[in-house]
Amino acid sequence: MKIKAKLKNGVVNVKALAKHGMTTYNMMEKKTGNRDDANFITHISATVNGETVWDASTSQFLSKNPIFKFAFKGIGAKGDKVEMTWVDRKGNTKSGKGKIK
Repeated sequence: MKIKAKLKNGVVNVKALAKHGMTTYNMMEKKTGNRDDANFITHISATVNGETVWDASTSQFLSKNPIFKFAFKGIGAKGDKVEMTWVDRKGNTKSGKGKIK
């Protein structure tokens, strides 16, 4: 996971790339005949200093290797780290950190 975070005028803007194949139900049905083999990110969240700043439930309708953009204010300063974690349909998790610049 690649994360870039910039602080400007009290607002932290975050851009994150989550590497994931994002296979949909239709893709797996065509490929294997079994829709249950689909695997995509179902939940993603971001924290700064242990406090949640962004949280989202997602579906199969995201592209492969999706990019997430969001902003927050009131938490974090230059040098703090934004930590993001995603969970996919099969229970796999991946995390990444990016320093606020």
